[in-house]
Amino acid sequence: MVGKSFIASALGNQACIYGYRTLYFNTQKLFSTLKLAKADGSYINQVQKIEKTDLFILDDFGLEKLDTASRLTLLEILEDRHGLSSTIITSQFPVSAWHEIIGDPTIADAICDRMVNSSYRIELKGESVRKKFKKLD
Repeated sequence: MVGKSFIASALGNQACIYGYRTLYFNTQKLFSTLKLAKADGSYINQVQKIEKTDLFILDDFGLEKLDTASRLTLLEILEDRHGLSSTIITSQFPVSAWHEIIGDPTIADAICDRMVNSSYRIELKGESVRKKFKKLD
């Protein structure tokens, strides 16, 4: 609520300026897009596109609990990217709540291992940026 998406987007923009391929997805839209891709046969191409990008930004992680298909897709994406390229994940929830959001304990362990253990964490505190800008109007 204090500028997570803005910071992630700014980092993505800077990566583009330096010539890095960057993809941005809202978490819910990503999983919806990939479910449709499975239905129309373009899933492999979509996942390969994510795998090959230098910086993948996953915004608003955890607003909805993950269903089985989404958690398996997330694990696949993170496994394909792990140690090879950068991923930014924004969330309103602390990492300690991610196991519950992900669901299945075994898959949650695998996902969190890839997302958390080799990462830099920035925890933002404060009032919503949107609320602050609204006051300026």
